[in-house]
Amino acid sequence: MSGSDPIRLALIGCGQIARLHAQRVQADGRARWSVLFDPSPQAAQRLQTEFAPTAHISPTLDDLLARRDIDAVVICTPTHLHFEQVRACRERGWPVLCEKPLAETGARIEQLISEAQAGGPLLSVAYQRRGQPAYRTLRREVLSGHWGRVLAVSSHNCEHWEQLQALPHTWRNDPRQNPGGYIGDAGSHKLDIIFFITGLGPEEVFAHSSQSQREVEIITTVSARLTGGVPLGMTFLGNAHHFAEYLHIVCERADFKLYDNQVCISRDNVTELMTDMEPESNPITSFLDSVLNGAPNVAPADCARPVFQFTQAVLQSAKTGVAVRIP
Repeated sequence: MSGSDPIRLALIGCGQIARLHAQRVQADGRARWSVLFDPSPQAAQRLQTEFAPTAHISPTLDDLLARRDIDAVVICTPTHLHFEQVRACRERGWPVLCEKPLAETGARIEQLISEAQAGGPLLSVAYQRRGQPAYRTLRREVLSGHWGRVLAVSSHNCEHWEQLQALPHTWRNDPRQNPGGYIGDAGSHKLDIIFFITGLGPEEVFAHSSQSQREVEIITTVSARLTGGVPLGMTFLGNAHHFAEYLHIVCERADFKLYDNQVCISRDNVTELMTDMEPESNPITSFLDSVLNGAPNVAPADCARPVFQFTQAVLQSAKTGVAVRIP
C-alpha cells in the first residue's frame, strides 16, 4: 500500500452495525472494503452490492485470515466471537476496530488489554459517542478544571430497543451472547461516555433490574458511586416507545446538561445553550486517523474495563439485592 492508496479493509460481520460502518467508510474516502465475511452469505452480498462491488466475499473466516489484500479489520460480530477474532487479526499484524463490548468475560477483556498494551497493531473499540460533538464538548469542559471537581452525575436513558433490536429472537435476546441485555448492549455506550466525560471510574453499585418477560435485562435502575464517592444515578428503559437521553453533571461552579443532543451550561440559576462545540467524528474516522497518521487512539482497549466491571456489578447487585464494590 502506497501513501496515496486507500487502506484495504476487511469486514467481519455484515449485519446492522456493519452497514453504518460501511456508510462511514464511503463518506471518509481514505479506505475501501477489500474483503467481507459473514456466516450468512446473503448478508455479505447485500453489503457488497451497496457499498463494495469490488470486494471479495470470503466463504469462511479462515479464508479471510489467509488473504494478503488486507491492511486493517473492522469486527461487527456478536460479543462472544470478538476475543478469538481480535486475536487472530492482530496476530496477522492487522490493526483492529472492534464493536463493543470488547469481549464477553472480564478475563478475556483483561487479556486483550494486556496484549494491546504490550505493543503490536492498534486495537480500538467502536464507542461512537466519543466522536460526537456533544460528548466531546462535555469532556472538554468537565476535564478543563475551570468548573471545579465533579460533585454528582445523573443519567436517564430510554429507547425502543426491545422492540427493534432484541426481538424477534436475535442474539441480543440470548443471555449467553448478550449478558446484561439492554444495559450490556446499547447501555454500554451510555456507561462509557460517563467515564469518558468525567475521567472517573466506578467504585460501588446498587441496582434493580427486570427482564420484562424476556430472556435478558430490559429495565435497570442504578445507584452508584464513582471515584472519590461521587454519586451517580442511572435509569435504563429498554422497552420505551421513543428514544430519549438526559445527562446532568454537577460541578462545583457549573452544571452541564445534555438533552436532545444539545449541551447547556448553568451558572447562578441561569441556563445557556453552548455553541462552542467540538467537531464531529466517528469510530471509522478516528480509526483511520490513528492507522494513517498516528493520531491518539480515542477508544483504546482499556476503556472496556470500567464498562464491563460496572455492568457485571449491576447484574450481581440486581440478583443479590446488595451493593457491589468494584476493585
